[in-house]
Amino acid sequence: MVTKLLSNTRVLWLGLLVMTFAIAIAVYGGSFATRAYLDQAAARGETTLRLAVAALRGHMSRFEPLPALIADHDDIKALVNNPGNAVLRAEANLYLKEINELLKSSDIYVLLTDGETIAASNYDAPLSFVGQNFSYRPYYQDAVQGRPGRFFALGTTSLKRGYYFSAPVWVGNEIRGVVVFKVDIEPIEASWKGGEYEIIVSDPEGIIFMTGRPEWLYSGLLPLTRERLARTEASRRYANATLHDLPVRYGRFQQAHRLMNITTGDASREYLVVDEPMPEAGWTVSVLLDTGSARAQALTSVAAGLLLLSLATLGGAIIYQRRARLAERMQMQHNAREELERRVEERTADLASVNSRLEREVTERRATEQKLRKTQADLIQAGKLAALGQMSAALSHEFNQPLAAVKTYADNAAILIDRERIAEARDNVSRISTLTDRMAAISRHLRNFARKPNEKLGRVALAEVVNDTLEIVAWRLKAAGATVAVDLGHVPPMVHAGSVRLQQVLVNIVSNAADAVEGLPDRTIELCARRNGDMVTITIRDHGPGVPEAIATRIFDPFFSTKGVGKGLGLGLSISYNIVKDFGGSLSVENHPGGGALFTIELVAAEAASQEAAE
Repeated sequence: MVTKLLSNTRVLWLGLLVMTFAIAIAVYGGSFATRAYLDQAAARGETTLRLAVAALRGHMSRFEPLPALIADHDDIKALVNNPGNAVLRAEANLYLKEINELLKSSDIYVLLTDGETIAASNYDAPLSFVGQNFSYRPYYQDAVQGRPGRFFALGTTSLKRGYYFSAPVWVGNEIRGVVVFKVDIEPIEASWKGGEYEIIVSDPEGIIFMTGRPEWLYSGLLPLTRERLARTEASRRYANATLHDLPVRYGRFQQAHRLMNITTGDASREYLVVDEPMPEAGWTVSVLLDTGSARAQALTSVAAGLLLLSLATLGGAIIYQRRARLAERMQMQHNAREELERRVEERTADLASVNSRLEREVTERRATEQKLRKTQADLIQAGKLAALGQMSAALSHEFNQPLAAVKTYADNAAILIDRERIAEARDNVSRISTLTDRMAAISRHLRNFARKPNEKLGRVALAEVVNDTLEIVAWRLKAAGATVAVDLGHVPPMVHAGSVRLQQVLVNIVSNAADAVEGLPDRTIELCARRNGDMVTITIRDHGPGVPEAIATRIFDPFFSTKGVGKGLGLGLSISYNIVKDFGGSLSVENHPGGGALFTIELVAAEAASQEAAE
């Protein structure tokens, strides 16, 4: 009784210890993991931020010295000395227009000291600056006082955003006019759209004027107080644009990272913020990184830690239970032997046979227990080997084809370099880089195979995917002596899919077709695509032996293969089937009436998917 009480007390203490470890992992482990993943995200954001700031500074520095050069031109000086001369105005207009087209700037114009525009590169446009007065602009006020001016704003006439550089026109020791150079910033902003991060540029009042998200444009990161609005309206920085507050809340994570919550409609997203001021331009450039991925990774790490702790606890409980049962069994055997000894004195003959049977039973139980332990060990080892086999099989199958293509391109690049065909060698190296990105994408697909893939679906040009596929499997086709006849119709269709994964499907099917026709008289593989209503049908036919009816229903099962040992793991068609299913399509196989296997892929047409999304 005392022994059992001590045992229960020990179990209770061990349970409390395990619970303490679990709470520690959930609380401190989650915080530590989140901090680590946010640190990694911040490091990537800093790199993106440096590139964005460098691009902005480089773009601006190209145009900064130009107003002073134009202001020093003799024709411009002659014009501001005699602004009423129509001939000088016409010559200046033509000169500014020629310079504007040559430099790919937005606008160039000349002001008198009263702010009136007397010549402009857009003199012949419907919204010409000629005759407009811009004396309210800070760039004019700086230049007319003899200083170079810089200012960013929304044009009051053109309603286009731009950055303005200005310089005074000196005639002798007197300022007689101002030259203004407007730079278009929209090309830089357009390059930010669709990236992994959100990049925004705000003015000293906290108003966003450059962003890849159009709905954030002219939003205030800071409250739009009367003072801020008054300073903005004084320079008419944003013309008639409507300014509004962005629904944002700020916070910090462990005083190490600045966070920003932005609410759009009913949804709220949290961003990690890294920024850098550009004092020479009066800007603040910020990179916003969605924290959802970092927090999900941290949650996964905590769940993995708790799972490991649970498995360790379960293993300990099993061992403890077995030892307790063994001790109990030994105690029972000891009691039985004492009882037998007592009865031996009373009934020696009868108890001798009983004792013999008990000994045989004990022997059988021990043998059974040993067999049970061996069976359990075999099952555990089989489970480990099965998991290892699935991982290595999937990875080796998915990476084998890109690695073979990388080796082919690398060998060709070496030969081309020896022959001093550097441009072609550089093209091969570029293809190797593309295949490396594809292998990274494949590894993400393998990791997410059991759940819905996170690759964004969109418009995919089938012709480009087919061309990339044929390049990747060129080595296999050459080895098999096979050729691919491609027929995508007069206008190659566009499909709603993921480019990398669709290419993976076609590579697998075309490679299987090459295997099927190898060594046969007719080694032609036919790849056709046609649009039928809202669907696009892709067929791949070989002239091989076809698919036996007995295995047609099992050909898409994992680890099912008709190839010999060592020539395939039977995962390719199973993965392809699931990829096409993720696209909202279907993959099937049948035997062609003329011989050979016919694989049919049906995908949603890109136009139909866009129309459905719009509705």
